[in-house]
Amino acid sequence: MKWLHKDLLDVSQLSRPEIMAIFETAGRFQELQERPVKKVPTLKGRSVILFFAEPSTRTKTSFDVAGKRLSADTFSLAKSSSSLTKGETLKDTALTLQAMAPDAIVIRHRHSGAARFLANRLDCAVINAGDGRHAHPTQALLDSFTLHQEWGDLTGKTILILGDIAHSRVARSNVILLRKLGAKVRLCAPRTLLPPAVKTWPVEVFNDLSEASKGVDAIMCLRLQLERQQDGLLPDLREYARTFGLGAKHVELAKPDVRIMHPGPVNRGVEMSSELVDCTDSLILDQVSSGVVVRMALLFLYMTRKGDE
Repeated sequence: MKWLHKDLLDVSQLSRPEIMAIFETAGRFQELQERPVKKVPTLKGRSVILFFAEPSTRTKTSFDVAGKRLSADTFSLAKSSSSLTKGETLKDTALTLQAMAPDAIVIRHRHSGAARFLANRLDCAVINAGDGRHAHPTQALLDSFTLHQEWGDLTGKTILILGDIAHSRVARSNVILLRKLGAKVRLCAPRTLLPPAVKTWPVEVFNDLSEASKGVDAIMCLRLQLERQQDGLLPDLREYARTFGLGAKHVELAKPDVRIMHPGPVNRGVEMSSELVDCTDSLILDQVSSGVVVRMALLFLYMTRKGDE
């Protein structure tokens, strides 16, 4: 397939055939994970700037490893070490980066729309690694790729997303992508952690975790941002864990081979029990592995494209 997109800003811009092309490319790169030398010269001589204006360990490291395994040169720029802390605008930072002639910029930013802002001004590929509450397309792609590796077709599968939906870009991107792949999506959260317009989403909404867990094929827990308690949206972490923390009793209500997922890092004993994190049905470490090969696939597709979008 000829890749037409210059930038990856949200999964909504991808068609189902394009999603499957990403998965197919990631699948080919997966074989590299088993080699003693985990490197190919595919992107040798090309450069990627990792512009993370918001704290990140997993996503940034995953992109760094992905780029290096394709032999690309990767350069990291954090907000604390950039001119943004000196009052420079995002536009001027972007133009400065473009003057360095990178082939791609991976951006994470606390403001929704920051990735699109850069994409509209830069000639190189821009990949959104998370912008505000808006989108996290690479996380959604790696989550669905992980399930694709388990099941093949996701059509007709039921996925429960559990946790802080209101503030989660991961939840938004996953709902869009899973629906594109034919899955049914359920959401479960306290009412204070559901988006105001959730009734317009193509999902089933639950406030009772036991009801939400019945008959599902996979349960995807979200990281609970502990500052939500300070914001007054949660009465008490212990109460949240008792009511919305995933435990063995909920897994027993799901399909017998239910898969357990989490984007990480996990607050053990809050979002889910420690036993579930480490159980045989957990795909949490598989998601980490998938993250590397999916991001390798994205760097390859976006950095080797030819022609106009």
